[in-house]
Amino acid sequence: MTALTPPREVIQIDDREAMRLLASVDHGRVVFNDRALPAIRLVNHVVDDGRIIVRTRLAAKVSTVVRSGADAGVVVAYEVDCLDPERRAGWTVAVTGWATTITDPRQLARYEQLLHPWVNMTMDTMIAIQPEFITGVRIVDDTGGK
Repeated sequence: MTALTPPREVIQIDDREAMRLLASVDHGRVVFNDRALPAIRLVNHVVDDGRIIVRTRLAAKVSTVVRSGADAGVVVAYEVDCLDPERRAGWTVAVTGWATTITDPRQLARYEQLLHPWVNMTMDTMIAIQPEFITGVRIVDDTGGK
């Protein structure tokens, strides 16, 4: 830290605020196991009824891994942030939970309307992440500014 950078403080935020912040952005990183090693993919999402919904491709590695968990699903992590590198302030939220493939036709139709792919590829699979553990922090200057 330089003399020009004011001291920073890390403030824990509660689950409700963390999920509100997560819902305020439209993209994040999903972390999953690929052959016993961590893999990370940038995806867009929507938060609905307490779940994180991700749209992906059937052939994508994350879809394959989630389908391998069958009805029980697989454990994944999801991370989002909003950081200002100039001010060295912002927030970050990480969620760990169970990911399952959405198969209900009504839910699929609804999420197809709510969640539009960023890339020009067929995104034919929806994954729901049910949070089990939620952590979030704000990084603020020592005067409490955001």
